[in-house]
Amino acid sequence: MIWPFRRKSKKRMARIVIDEPITSSTRLSVLKAIKQIEDREFPALIVRIDSPGGTVGDSQEIYSAIKRLKDKGCKVVASFGNISASGGVYIGVASDKIVANPGTITGSIGVIIRGNNLSELLNKIGIKFETVKSGIYKDILSPDKPLSDEGRKLLQGLIDESYRQFTEAVAEGRNLPVEDVKSFADGRIFTGTQAKDLGLVDEIGDEVVARELAASMVKVDPKIQPITFGKKKKKILGFIPGSKIIEKIIQSIFFEVNSSNKILWLYKP
Repeated sequence: MIWPFRRKSKKRMARIVIDEPITSSTRLSVLKAIKQIEDREFPALIVRIDSPGGTVGDSQEIYSAIKRLKDKGCKVVASFGNISASGGVYIGVASDKIVANPGTITGSIGVIIRGNNLSELLNKIGIKFETVKSGIYKDILSPDKPLSDEGRKLLQGLIDESYRQFTEAVAEGRNLPVEDVKSFADGRIFTGTQAKDLGLVDEIGDEVVARELAASMVKVDPKIQPITFGKKKKKILGFIPGSKIIEKIIQSIFFEVNSSNKILWLYKP
């Protein structure tokens, strides 16, 4: 049964923070937050992005959820922090407006897939994989052998298709010709100021500027603090000195393991 007295929030803005590589856990957290924002009918949402990007499918699902929220009347403003690159840009272009700091690292529009060729090392230590497969490409990017020319060609086709999806989404979201997007969508990064000159960003400023912009779009008081959704619960590790650094290291290791052999929209220096 639908609760008839659901609390509405017509006079306050909502806020979501994406401050990690984009993975399935990011997607689950953000989609849950967007559902709560939709249910409470917030007039505007600020998406604070401080991420180098991540996995393609998770980025696309967050992008689609933001677009559906916009279709229901919620205005969305993206605020780029220290870095909003690759998949972070993809999520950002789903918004109505984008605000970036002048020194924000953004761009890196492109696609990458990486595997590990450990065949020489395995031969030296006497380890050999025995593989039974249904087709010649079933073990593509397997670490026990180099990538074949045929396999490279197949993967390049996947990369090219993913690149097409990326550039077309940027072109649509930023109202730019696709060819203009492709002229700078070669993996290069920009500052926020450079991105504004290219049409990737609307305004230069911090999150306060983004909040004021969103407030002006829906006629609410910008001095009222937005309600942040999707906050992660503090773990026991959070009470240990230096825990944030430890958590970032662990997060990076897990991301490296989980993203191996996946197509990524990721800025990776």
